[in-house]
Amino acid sequence: MHFDQAQFPKEYSQYIRKKILFLIISALILFFVFIFSICFGSVFIPVPDVITSLFRLNNLDKWNNIIFNIRLPRVLSALFAGIGLAVSGVAMQSLLRNPLGSPFTLGISQAAAFGAALSVMVLGTGVMRSTAAAAVTITNPYLTTISAFIFCLLTTGLLIGISKLKRASAIAMILTGVALGSLFQAGTMFLQFFADDVQLAAMVFWTFGDVGRTNWQELFIIIIVVCVSIVFFMSQRWKYNAIDAGNETAKSLGVSVEKVRIIGMVAASLVTSVIIAFIGIIGFIGLVCPHIVRRIIGDDHRFLIPGSCIAGGTILLASDTLARLILIPHVFPVAILTSFLGVPVFIYLIIKGYKR
Repeated sequence: MHFDQAQFPKEYSQYIRKKILFLIISALILFFVFIFSICFGSVFIPVPDVITSLFRLNNLDKWNNIIFNIRLPRVLSALFAGIGLAVSGVAMQSLLRNPLGSPFTLGISQAAAFGAALSVMVLGTGVMRSTAAAAVTITNPYLTTISAFIFCLLTTGLLIGISKLKRASAIAMILTGVALGSLFQAGTMFLQFFADDVQLAAMVFWTFGDVGRTNWQELFIIIIVVCVSIVFFMSQRWKYNAIDAGNETAKSLGVSVEKVRIIGMVAASLVTSVIIAFIGIIGFIGLVCPHIVRRIIGDDHRFLIPGSCIAGGTILLASDTLARLILIPHVFPVAILTSFLGVPVFIYLIIKGYKR
């Protein structure tokens, strides 16, 4: 077959240009969702006032308390939690070569939740309150995160071991994740059985998953971990592309598949554990977002990783905004809405046997 050498670079440039255009448009959508998320709530703040307050264009003290002490921490938590869960999902799907992989479907989110609950209730790293606004206040975020991370690592190690088995199909991996998720949910219920009334109510509320419970210190930890993880996963993008082509192909290109898989899964587990420790379980963001972006721009991780991050932040931000508007002045847990979104997609992928 003859290739026109003059046309190939032009077609490739168009191929790249379309993907970049998608990322730019997605980023603009994310920016508008970010602004509108700050506007809407029990009290509506006009868009011009939000922009002038955020960028300090004037000394508009009227809305500063609501924006900077209430809504901005919540919006940033939703943004970076969505980004972190989405990038973890992309990495897990590639490293395990499993289109159904995500922190939630593989049981890693449930493991992190159990570790955080164990730390809060047994190690005393959290203060229980009976108020809905702050059911659990983390007094030692570092120990809580470490506890969640340890149980994430245990789950990740088991999943990596199973993925090496010759007969470990994608469905077998998901069934293992379901079993592990049920195990850690049972462990969480075991802790709840011995809790008093206030602790029990607080833990049930915490496991719903709510981005409004983080303070600036916890948000700072989430932002740092998520940003570092994005840099790391982007640095591995060529290796993930090689792994997608098959383990043998990747090895022939000089990629140490097992090393990349272990380090990548540990990094994804760390991101998941930090988010779950402070926010609670938020399901299906890590599953849905990579598939949405993959459908549009393909499997190239140079664009799939940033695209999934943007999609994750946008979807969780939009979901949280809707959750705040459904039962004004009460706030609906955002994890319920993400499950409503994710479950149909998950069932669709199972039925259709989606192949990347």
